[in-house]
Amino acid sequence: MIRRGRLLATAAACCAVLAFGTACGGDSGSTAAPGTGGTGGPGGPGGEPVAGGTAQVMQIREPSSMDPVTMTNAWQISGFLGNALYGTLLVNDARTDEIHYTMAESFASTDNGATFTLRLRPGLLFSDGTALDAAAVKINWDRHRDPVLASPYLSEASLIAATEVVDATTLAVRMTEPVPSFPRALLTTSMNWIASPAALAGDRAAFDRAPVGAGPYTLKSWTRQDRIQLTRNARYWDAPRPYLDEITIRTSNDAGQRYNTLVSDGADIVIETNADSLARAAKAGYTTDVTPLSGGLFLAMNMRRPPFDDLRARRAVAAAIDLEAFDLAVYNGAATTVDTLFSETSPLYVDTPLRRQDRALAQRLFDELAAEGTPVSFTFTGYNTSEMKDTAENIQAQLSSFDNVTVDVRAVDFAENTRLATTHDFDMLVWSSSFIDPDPRVWTAFRSDSRGNFPGVDDDQLDAALRTGRTATATEQRRAAYGTFQDRLVALVPGVFTVRVNPGVMAAQDVGGVTQYGLGSLLPERLWITR
Repeated sequence: MIRRGRLLATAAACCAVLAFGTACGGDSGSTAAPGTGGTGGPGGPGGEPVAGGTAQVMQIREPSSMDPVTMTNAWQISGFLGNALYGTLLVNDARTDEIHYTMAESFASTDNGATFTLRLRPGLLFSDGTALDAAAVKINWDRHRDPVLASPYLSEASLIAATEVVDATTLAVRMTEPVPSFPRALLTTSMNWIASPAALAGDRAAFDRAPVGAGPYTLKSWTRQDRIQLTRNARYWDAPRPYLDEITIRTSNDAGQRYNTLVSDGADIVIETNADSLARAAKAGYTTDVTPLSGGLFLAMNMRRPPFDDLRARRAVAAAIDLEAFDLAVYNGAATTVDTLFSETSPLYVDTPLRRQDRALAQRLFDELAAEGTPVSFTFTGYNTSEMKDTAENIQAQLSSFDNVTVDVRAVDFAENTRLATTHDFDMLVWSSSFIDPDPRVWTAFRSDSRGNFPGVDDDQLDAALRTGRTATATEQRRAAYGTFQDRLVALVPGVFTVRVNPGVMAAQDVGGVTQYGLGSLLPERLWITR
């Protein structure tokens, strides 16, 4: 069914999380795409996909630019839009983590991740008719490696030492050190999206008006803070996909508004992160799909400066927080709290708890610091979303029940939040350390010399465990290494893990083909709507 004439109030900033997540092993994979095929996705309509129609989609955050080097390939930021405009080189099955090649035919290593060879499908075309070849991939990946362009994936791109165009469909890649899991790291980044080098050569404003990719859709119009309209790309390589003729994307950073828009027929598809909304939608009979991940949301404490340069302050805050009360206040009890780093379904699961609530210990440490003339006082910085507002208020309220601790709350937009993190100008803020397999993203998030180590962890034992986890080939060795890593997190307390993230989609019952990959990145070419 095609819905028209909807009105939707939009909001600007989003609940954004830099999601650190990948999976291991990069040399295997099939060419078939993952997902739901003709079944229409979990809870969707059965039968074969139906061509035609327009989908109304709600996203959580509007992009600042259409340039892939500025975009983030995760469900709650730009995943859906980037997939629509640029397509994908490779994806994974969100349940089994098996790699499936799309515009790439393979991305393989014969030396345990020291080098890789990327092979593209022949005949790939950008929407303007020019070739998407190995040279185009090289230019795009080199842009991510350029610190001046400030890619959100500079850490991942910096794992590449050099690239060389072998021929039109082959790119040789040399790594700075062996990274066997790099293909799975790549598919969770915007390096998976290749834009036309000719279009990128112009100015940013011109590119934003007319981005050129090889994805299933092209940009019809973009009215900032209102809507993004996409139309079918007739040159898309994987006919008969895409099935929909057009897609209209609107933005809201308010979880309640997104849910209400779905149930009032104001949207066909809602990209969602709120556990309570997803649970309510499933109970009401809507299609819902959530990508399972380990790790979770993380209250990062800046170990570089007071008060959290003192381990006692970090231990006190961690011991003070009641995660069950937090879940009830922020997610209506629908979230899954993070008790262990890995979920129980992970082959790397160990049952070491990350923390235990201990109010007596927390108060003793707060009192001890105050007696020394350094009572704990800090600012919780969060971005402007309903979920983040609830998070900040709950942490502030919980800690207000203790003596000798003061919490201020500061709300900022996503760009400022990212700037504060990268300049280390914060006391506490929320990031995500979410993943399927930990390497290389946990390395990025916590290794001492990583640009993405926002808490400021500096620990030789932790670094050694991460290196072993990266290079070991046996599951038992990796489990032991990451067990040591988790032990060091418990000892160092760089922050407090709160809840598992929910890379989710809510959709009307007439929507088929709901398929996510990576960090909940929704594939638009597979969507269809019954008439």
